[in-house]
Amino acid sequence: MKFGVVTFPGSNCDYDAFHAVADVLGEHAVYLWHKDHDLQGVDVVILPGGFSYGDYLRAGAIARFSPIMREVAAHARRGGPVLAVCNGFQIACEAGLLPGALLRNASLSFLGQFVRVRVENTDTMFTNRYAPGQILRIPIAHGEGRFTADEDTLNRLEGEGRVAFRYVNAAGGLDAESNPNGSQRAIAGIVSAEGNVMGLMPHPERAVESLVGSNDGLGIFQSMLARVSA
Repeated sequence: MKFGVVTFPGSNCDYDAFHAVADVLGEHAVYLWHKDHDLQGVDVVILPGGFSYGDYLRAGAIARFSPIMREVAAHARRGGPVLAVCNGFQIACEAGLLPGALLRNASLSFLGQFVRVRVENTDTMFTNRYAPGQILRIPIAHGEGRFTADEDTLNRLEGEGRVAFRYVNAAGGLDAESNPNGSQRAIAGIVSAEGNVMGLMPHPERAVESLVGSNDGLGIFQSMLARVSA
């Protein structure tokens, strides 16, 4: 299985994503430059974290117009998997691949810390290796991670089982202290209506080895491998 990791000017998690796929998962990975018009035959596209184009205008707003994003959008329309992490989630929302928007954290501060998220739906190509309700410990690193959408969109996401992850406390419950950025309904990650695009603010690629504090993010990559290579 072949993964493509997109690199924009300002990306800083592309190497982490490449390492997770190539060194930990043991799969083929290539870098895709933002000016490219060729996905090199990849099966999965990863939009990594960072500060694409310096987050000018707003996070993801300029990256959405990169030449490579035309190919990513076409890949998604064909049903190809797209994993959009942190800045990648912001880009995916700007590009219309996912609903909603990521606004400034409620604290108006950049946050870099481990958080706990609960797996809300295990029947997706990104979460099928987890148990329902499983609590994961994964790091975040963002200043604009507050997921926001109108009530109709939020209700649709909930009703269609498209909320993949939710911020929770150690016991798996919801409270304001455990919602680091103030996301509506404590949403940490969602999937598209077609189920082939997932955006999340926590960084699974930084939680694939116990050596760095957690390997709870590895299940996302294993889930894609199991579903796409089946």
